[in-house]
Amino acid sequence: MIDARDLRKEYGDFVAVEGSTFSVDRGEVFGIIGPNGAGKTTTLKMLAGLLDPTGGEAEIAGLDTETTEMRQRLGFLPEESPLYEEMTPVSYLRFFADLYDVPGEVADERMHETLDELQLEHRDRKLGDMSKGMKRKVAIARSLINDPDVLIYDEPASGLDPLTTNYVIEFTEQLAAEGKTIVFSAHNLFHVESICDRVAIMNEGEIVARGDLEALQREYGETRYHVYTTVEVPDAARRNGHFVREVGSMDAVEETRSLAQDRGGEVVDIRTEESSLEEVFLNVAESGTSGTRYVGEDGESGDGA
Repeated sequence: MIDARDLRKEYGDFVAVEGSTFSVDRGEVFGIIGPNGAGKTTTLKMLAGLLDPTGGEAEIAGLDTETTEMRQRLGFLPEESPLYEEMTPVSYLRFFADLYDVPGEVADERMHETLDELQLEHRDRKLGDMSKGMKRKVAIARSLINDPDVLIYDEPASGLDPLTTNYVIEFTEQLAAEGKTIVFSAHNLFHVESICDRVAIMNEGEIVARGDLEALQREYGETRYHVYTTVEVPDAARRNGHFVREVGSMDAVEETRSLAQDRGGEVVDIRTEESSLEEVFLNVAESGTSGTRYVGEDGESGDGA
């Protein structure tokens, strides 16, 4: 559905994005993460046809990103999305529906259905009198007014309160379940971890690692085991009437079991804790990876050129 090959963007002597290559399948949620200045927004704008790449190319649904046909199949939500503040949500969305040649009855049904899902009331209030969260919901509805196949969202929950953020993230999950192809960036890696099928990690304009979350965790994360025993063993802490020892391997789990048995006790529970995506990201950044590391894609792990 989305195919980006060696995307590059230069501003004079500064290279904002270099050699970005990835593809996104129909119905997949693909996250792009990285620190500020990593090239995430520039990459998304090139995909959306808002920036011309200095090198490389991108296609959406087999269409060049510069074509009108592609834009008809795309919904784009920038991180900052100023609205026409004298309009109401209804008049604003009808305006954009006209730009996409969406029939009036279809547009009205679509906009109200979307605003219902986003729990936005006060649809006849001026946008200038609305909160940032309300405006963000209207901007999301605008990105869907043409019923696009592909959605590109740059920080969809940026600056929102926790409750509104949850609405936006849950709605994004629902769109994916309905078969929309979604590419988005977010600083809150918990949100990325909760809904993405695969992620690309960017740093200094390059994709330094890419793959599904489980494979990235195996490659760059670690698994910790919390072993609960009925008796005290070395390096254990007392918790909820038992003793818990944190270890990093199954061999150490078995060692803990033996230690407990030697003291007349037993293991009553073993809980596994995987590295979060944030920890994976920090490990990737600290590893100084050169070139793109493809992890868990097509069953392989390897370095890109």
